[in-house]
Amino acid sequence: MTETAKGPASYFPSIEKKYGRPIAEWKALIQSSPLTKHMELVSWLKTEHGLGHGHANALVAHTLADGR
Repeated sequence: MTETAKGPASYFPSIEKKYGRPIAEWKALIQSSPLTKHMELVSWLKTEHGLGHGHANALVAHTLADGR
């Protein structure tokens, strides 16, 4: 039986499908950004990389929870 992802990770399959990049690549991009605040990073992903708000928010939340 497979465990269903919860929280921000539940968005990961649709993010990979829609934007064509693996989650590890998005997380590395966030980690390499000079921005540090959650909403700054979300806005940056939306404006510079064309992500929707929910997808950007999920990536940032998961990355920051990992200790960036």
